[in-house]
Amino acid sequence: MHWQKVTVIGVGLLGGSLGMALRRRGLARQVVGFVRREAARGECRKARAVDDATMDLVEAVSDADLVVLCTPLAQMEPLARAMRGALKPGAVVTDVGSVKVPVVRRLESLLKRSGAEFVGSHPMAGNERTGVGAAHADLFEGAVAVVTPTAHTGARALREVRRLWTGVGARVLEMGPDEHDRLVSRSSHLPHVVASALAALVLAPGRNPRQKDLCATGFRDTTRVASGSPEMWRDIALANRRHLDRALDELMRELDKFRKWLAAEDAEALFKFFQVAKARRDAWCGSRRASPSPE
Repeated sequence: MHWQKVTVIGVGLLGGSLGMALRRRGLARQVVGFVRREAARGECRKARAVDDATMDLVEAVSDADLVVLCTPLAQMEPLARAMRGALKPGAVVTDVGSVKVPVVRRLESLLKRSGAEFVGSHPMAGNERTGVGAAHADLFEGAVAVVTPTAHTGARALREVRRLWTGVGARVLEMGPDEHDRLVSRSSHLPHVVASALAALVLAPGRNPRQKDLCATGFRDTTRVASGSPEMWRDIALANRRHLDRALDELMRELDKFRKWLAAEDAEALFKFFQVAKARRDAWCGSRRASPSPE
């Protein structure tokens, strides 16, 4: 058992899955969840996501060894400010946010002044479903969890956050916050924008009624992530707008080349376009199957 008490702030898909994984693996003597609605307390109990759920933030974090922020990005700083006086000296705080630079910049110094330490992290796991009802204990099994230490990160705090993610089955990668944000702008944030644009365009009111009948497996799979939380993705887009804007430029340049090949009826260029994409994706899928087990 690694911790006496772990607090999960926000018990939805990620927070609920984390609580379940901690409990199943016996990593904490007590897992406490902070929720905002009375009904959510009952949902947490029904899902067995935490040992106890409370609407009192101070009660939730008091005496916690480890606190994990599992809320939309815009809520993290206000919550950190509200709980910092209740954190015990030496408590470690981390998060699951998809953007790291603004979160790390604000929370690292804020919590340091309270005697706690913040280390940013981002488990690359989840799906388009939301709420604790969608949570499951093996969500992080085999996933990559990025940890983003800075020059101010203490060795013990970093070790604790690494232990959290390896403990629930993830494979930890370390990188700087800005490198993380630049890379996920292409691999995570850009695909969500594309999926959302496709869903909004193709399923717009006023289309031929038969349009929806012709949206089959390819459309469903391509647009799956568009069913994610609008609040969460609004916050992500704004928080990572600099890198996301550059990623959009890169995509539009690729699409512009495709339009030119299409207009010129350049069959060879079109074939090469699809061939390269297939080869690169197939190689990526193969490398994932061959990747080492989590440490």
